[in-house]
Amino acid sequence: MISLPSGQQFDERALIAYIASSGRDYIIQGQQMCDFAAHTKPQSLDYWLRQRFSRHRDTKQAENLVLSALVATGFFVIERRLRCPDTGNYCKGVRLLQDG
Repeated sequence: MISLPSGQQFDERALIAYIASSGRDYIIQGQQMCDFAAHTKPQSLDYWLRQRFSRHRDTKQAENLVLSALVATGFFVIERRLRCPDTGNYCKGVRLLQDG
C-alpha cells in the first residue's frame, strides 16, 4: 500500500491496472497546487489520486514521496521526459517496468 499526503492509502496494483487501461506504460506526475475542479491534467497521477483516494481533493497528492514509494515496489521507475497526454509537454512521471 502506498501512503498519500492526505493520510489515505492505495494499492499500487490499482494504478498498474489504470495505466494499462490507458494504452500507455506510464503516467505523468502532474502535481498541481490548485482546486480539483481547476486541475488541468486529468490523465495525471495527481488527478487520479485526488479523484479516487483523497478526502482532500483540493490538495495535491502526487508528491515526490509518493513517486519514491511507487519505485520502492519494484514495479515502477521515475522518468523525467514523459509526454503529457493532456498538454503534449514533457513531464516527470513513472513508467511501468516490463518485469514488474
